[in-house]
Amino acid sequence: MTQGTTIEGYAALLRGINVGGNKKVPMAGLRPVIESLGLADVRTYLQSGNVAFTAPDGGDEDSLAATLTKAIADEFGFTVDVLVRGHAYLKAVMDACPFPAAELEAKQLHVTYFSRPVTAERFAAVDPAAYAPEDFRVGDRALYLYAPQGLGVSKLGAQLSRPALNKGLIATSRNWNTVTKLVELTAPR
Repeated sequence: MTQGTTIEGYAALLRGINVGGNKKVPMAGLRPVIESLGLADVRTYLQSGNVAFTAPDGGDEDSLAATLTKAIADEFGFTVDVLVRGHAYLKAVMDACPFPAAELEAKQLHVTYFSRPVTAERFAAVDPAAYAPEDFRVGDRALYLYAPQGLGVSKLGAQLSRPALNKGLIATSRNWNTVTKLVELTAPR
């Protein structure tokens, strides 16, 4: 890297690890796996599959995700769905939040990241009024969910995560604290 050059960071979002004793991926064991791929500045956040890194040789999100998926399977013996998103995208999703994020607690606001674009038509059968005061909006490869009592008891969240609505997609959700932390961790260096 030449002086004055900045490198955008990426976040790898691992889906469904370390939940209920299944698909155990210790973050201390994950970092060296990612570093062995030539990725740098590797940092993990929480135990739920959030990894920030830089790709000094570049790379697109899909190829980085495929490389990480294979490396994790080789190291841990099971397949994990991985989404990779760059800082600019993560920041754009944060900035486009249709709910007043600054006024809400992190447990009330969530973003589900999707592997490819989704439209409101995919969720047309879900009537938000039936779940009020809970609400959702579709964004760019993302869905924003306002769940005032938290995701764990959200009936709208359960409805939106039904396999029929997410068929053909990788989908993984993060609370607002994690959304903002990933923006911070992936900021250009």
